[in-house]
Amino acid sequence: MILVTGANGQLGQSFQKMAAQYPNLQFLFAGSAQLDIGDNKAVKRFFQQHNLRGCINCAAYTAVDKAESEPEQAQRINVSGVQHLARACAAQHIPLIHFSTDYVYHSRQNRPFVETDAVSPKGVYARTKLQGERAALRLHPTGAMVIRTSWVYSEFGHNFLKTMLRLGAERPALSVVFDQIGTPTYAPDLAEAVLFIIDRVQHGVLSGSQLPGIWHYSNEGVASWYDFAQAIFDIQGLSCRVSPIETAKYPTPAQRPPFSVMNKLKIKNRLGVEIPHWRESLEKCLGEMGK
Repeated sequence: MILVTGANGQLGQSFQKMAAQYPNLQFLFAGSAQLDIGDNKAVKRFFQQHNLRGCINCAAYTAVDKAESEPEQAQRINVSGVQHLARACAAQHIPLIHFSTDYVYHSRQNRPFVETDAVSPKGVYARTKLQGERAALRLHPTGAMVIRTSWVYSEFGHNFLKTMLRLGAERPALSVVFDQIGTPTYAPDLAEAVLFIIDRVQHGVLSGSQLPGIWHYSNEGVASWYDFAQAIFDIQGLSCRVSPIETAKYPTPAQRPPFSVMNKLKIKNRLGVEIPHWRESLEKCLGEMGK
């Protein structure tokens, strides 16, 4: 039985959707009502009550701007919660797959980041996510796999795609920042990649000892938020006009990385993961939402 925490979030719901394609894997999906990872006693009790073979941590505090005024809550989930899970997994000698973020990269450069590049997080959310991934690797060095991802969206929950669809239907024109560059990630693609890796370990194609450490996963390609919004309207056939604006014209409580494109060669070459282009996945997502 593999525990999936944060089961009601975008990524958690994506795992629930994709799990049906892997009938040989058994999952226990737990939302915050079933398991509050910020409560160490609750985590210990939960691990004692269930015979777990692994844990996929989709629980996270992801309200980037709100985190600036709620640092304790961000710390509780993104750092303490990860520590509790890492210790519990290490004690039972089972793997932990944990998700981190492109926000750990805040330096300006002109090539995609590799996993060994220096990090420079800005803001509470970015710093707590970095502290969380470091805690996982420190407390469970032989069993923690950390996957940094970016710009996550899906048919589930709240995200940029849903906001654009709503505003695009309500307004004749929108302004969207064009000087933040990264890559959108369709959450079910990320979930499927993780399930594919687990399945390959189960079938002996990969060794579990290959997984610990830091990995990158986003969809392929590069975009600005302006490009992403334009693509959403093009595919959906919305006539809303999108104008590019600079980040300076759209101030937010938390700073966003100016460039956070990630190199995915490591996960592709070593683990055999195939990654679709972001626009292809966007079309797939919009198709799912239209059903």
